[in-house]
Amino acid sequence: MSGHSKWHNIQKTKGAADAKRAQAFTKIAREMIVAVKEGGSADPANNSRLATIIAKAKAANMPNDNIKRTLEKAAGAGSTDNYERVTYEGYGPSGVALIVEAMTDNRNRTASEVRHYFDKYGGNLGAANCVSWSFDRKGVIVIDNEDGDLDEDAVMMDALDCGADDFESDEGAFTVYTATDAIAAVSEALTTKGYHLLSAQEEMIPQQGYIKLSSEDDAKNMQKMLDCFEENDDVQNVWHNWEDAE
Repeated sequence: MSGHSKWHNIQKTKGAADAKRAQAFTKIAREMIVAVKEGGSADPANNSRLATIIAKAKAANMPNDNIKRTLEKAAGAGSTDNYERVTYEGYGPSGVALIVEAMTDNRNRTASEVRHYFDKYGGNLGAANCVSWSFDRKGVIVIDNEDGDLDEDAVMMDALDCGADDFESDEGAFTVYTATDAIAAVSEALTTKGYHLLSAQEEMIPQQGYIKLSSEDDAKNMQKMLDCFEENDDVQNVWHNWEDAE
């Protein structure tokens, strides 16, 4: 089936869940707050965007109490959180396409920081839609198979039965692709079948696959840029078409 899954995306997700849990949970909480604000409801049954974020939170092992508190806070009449969704697009070293999704309460601060990372590491911030046209937004669910105990054919059939559009096997994991509005339902169905999910979220998948950088300096700068984005509290996700070295 499709050939878009790359292990670096899985590693990124596992790193966020394991090594930087507090920061990951904070970022997911912001996404919930914005989803409630934009969707007009703190009930995932009436807010598909919120249902998707909750599926992401559960896959990241965010405690149910944290999820509940965040929803109550977002729905509260006295909530002072004023986050908004902002997307930046541009190019990294050697023309790597980058999409940076942020949740911020200060657009000027976030824009300045994002531009600084692009400039510092050999890239440039571009105009809206300069690279997003070459990506497809999909639901991506990663099933843990680190021990290699799962049978690929059985997992594929279960995934398709649960409503998946596509399926792919990778080292130590299986990747399931869905429509963006089906992430929550498919994630819940897979969990019910006993699968452990590493991640469940919307992702921007490059239409032409991933590229390798021939220059070691460019690869180093690209990694440094991504590290800066990951450490930035406002940045939620960074999608790109770079295939980093394993």
